[in-house]
Parts: sequence; structure tokens; C-alpha cells
Amino acid sequence: MSAAVAYDTAAGYAVPLPTRRPERPRLVLVPTGESVREVAGPALRLTRVGRLVITSTVLLLALVAAFVGLTGGASASVAPVTVTVEQGQTLSQIAAEQMGGMPVTSAVAELQLANGLSSAQVKAGQTIVIPQG
Repeated sequence: MSAAVAYDTAAGYAVPLPTRRPERPRLVLVPTGESVREVAGPALRLTRVGRLVITSTVLLLALVAAFVGLTGGASASVAPVTVTVEQGQTLSQIAAEQMGGMPVTSAVAELQLANGLSSAQVKAGQTIVIPQG
């Protein structure tokens, strides 16, 4: 057993130092029965992996939304409406019949663009694509 010793220079000999006892644990009263309060459960804690999963999911959803927005979504490809030019029929007549909701001049211009026509001249038997929209 070791003891703490101090050397007293005036007396010329060693004097033992007083030792401190370690503190004893104290008992604490714990409430029981009806005096016990309900404690709410711990709040949701996100771990590093949880934050990574949430961030990855948000990024993936943003990329999918951007892709759908840029490509026009999953619109079903509708077969283009075509008309075969009959004898004596003009592009203006086709525009008036097929694209009645817009002025004839604008409709003729759209028909020319959609079919790659440089003029309003069409021939009998020629197939014309009617633009949708």
C-alpha cells in the first residue's frame, strides 16, 4: 500500500499527508406509479447513410424531371395525318379543309414547312403530311 508523504524540513522527518476518501455514490429517488411522467420518444435522427440516401433520391428525381421536361415526356407517338392530293386540288384547299382553325395563309405556310415544299404547287397523287398542333 502506498501512502502520500511530505517531508517536513523544519522537523527533519517525513509527515504523512491526510488521505481523502473517494466519494461514495449517493442514492437517488426514482418516481414510481402515477407520479411517473411519459417521456416523448427520441426525435428522428438521420445518420450519414440516411442523408446520403435522401440526397441521392432528390437528385435522381430532379434528373428524371429535367429529362422528362426536355424530351417532352412520354407522349405517345401519334401517326401523322396524311392526305393524298386529288386531281385539281390545291394546297390552299387542303389547308382550308384539314386545318380549318387557322387562317389559310398560315396553314399553307405550315404545310409547306412540314412537307419541305418550296412552293404552293402540288401534283395529283402526292402525299401531304398535315402537321398536328
